Amino acid sequence: MTKNNKKAIIAFGATLLIMIALFAAVCLKTNLYNKKVHRQTIESNTLFSESTDDSGIAVTAVPRSSTWGKIFDFNNEGLTENNYQAFTYDFTVSNHTKDEVSDFTFKLTFGQEVYLSSAWNGSLEVHQIRKGGEQVADIPDLREFKAEDYDALETYTVDGESLIKMKKGDYLIYTPSSSANALEIPIEPREGTVPGFILYVPMEENFNQATIEIDYTFHRLLSSEPLFWVAAVCLLIWLVALIIFIITSIQIKKYNERHRRDNEIINESIETFTGFIDAKDPYTNGHSKRVAVYTKRIAEVMGYEGEELDRIYYIALLHDCGKIGVPDHILGKPGRLTDEEYEIIKSHTVRGGEILSSFKSLEDVGEGALYHHERYDGKGYPEGKAGEDIPLIARMICVADSYDAMNTNRVYRKHLSQEEIISEIENNKGQQFDPAIADIMLGLLKSGKLAQPNS
Repeated sequence: MTKNNKKAIIAFGATLLIMIALFAAVCLKTNLYNKKVHRQTIESNTLFSESTDDSGIAVTAVPRSSTWGKIFDFNNEGLTENNYQAFTYDFTVSNHTKDEVSDFTFKLTFGQEVYLSSAWNGSLEVHQIRKGGEQVADIPDLREFKAEDYDALETYTVDGESLIKMKKGDYLIYTPSSSANALEIPIEPREGTVPGFILYVPMEENFNQATIEIDYTFHRLLSSEPLFWVAAVCLLIWLVALIIFIITSIQIKKYNERHRRDNEIINESIETFTGFIDAKDPYTNGHSKRVAVYTKRIAEVMGYEGEELDRIYYIALLHDCGKIGVPDHILGKPGRLTDEEYEIIKSHTVRGGEILSSFKSLEDVGEGALYHHERYDGKGYPEGKAGEDIPLIARMICVADSYDAMNTNRVYRKHLSQEEIISEIENNKGQQFDPAIADIMLGLLKSGKLAQPNS
């Protein structure tokens, strides 16, 4: 390979890396923005104000001109004059941004007593705070509400109309409709949507005491990001460079060969590192894999999945990597360790954390190695952390590690029976083990669902 060819490969690689970095940055930024849930609280003085904010997301409550009265004779006193007045309120949700609002919900908390009659363009989750506790009901369409179907709610029927009593402090959660007949989401840029409510308040009063807390997410297009166009220019540069680069088949062949060799070096480096650990203590490899499998099984029960489950598995797999610095005669000693030897054994946690400190591509990888010998009661090592101050992954590995230690033969003793192991875990809940994680392990053991991996 000539000097000029080397320069061409370096230039092409640099251009490619810049393009990937720029596209990754814009995609990551946009994705994070689209996933972010924005929250905004709108107080009564703003909600019922005639003036509107022309920036961001705004919500205003405006009554329609039409109104009517009804007689609410709660005590059967024979009232003959209307004592409650109905208001129809449009709650306009306006999107004053350049991005589409992909979804939203809002919580409407009442600051005065009202009777809710109807609502449209969405479903409601009604919360009534009463002495007996909080009553909650999901109402898909308030226009079809029937009081007899919701015994838990405090309701009233007036002239055949079913009403929901909302006291001060009661609230409802509105979820917009996404059906074709009442499509409230998404909200396009510079547009709005108008859910509405009909409610009754005492005559001579107005409905003007309520607070809205709205949660919403945006859908921003990649093309809206200035960095996208920078990345597009870089892509054009890269394509031009690629066309020039592929003219010479020899250069392509040499580049591919170099790429193949780089991958081989990476794979061989990983295999060499694991070989070092196996050479120090053949027991470590089988133990590490079993602990990783047990930890992963615990994590599955806890609800982890996908890439997060893989991350937990890898962290557990590397939890004893610090033993590479422990002398062989101490690791394999069949008798009781001296105090000095025990301190050396204990140092493998700190050493493991130091080894993995530069492993940046796997988040929190060092926590498993550093803290898996901490105890829930604070009597562990190396830092004496206690309770939930111990990272969760380390608490999971602690239980899995201890189980495998009891379930396998060691140079200083034979393995315990399953009954003995269950008893040990039960007795050490809240002492050595996180009680919740210990209960998960006990459940797996008693149900026979704990996989026994091959060493």
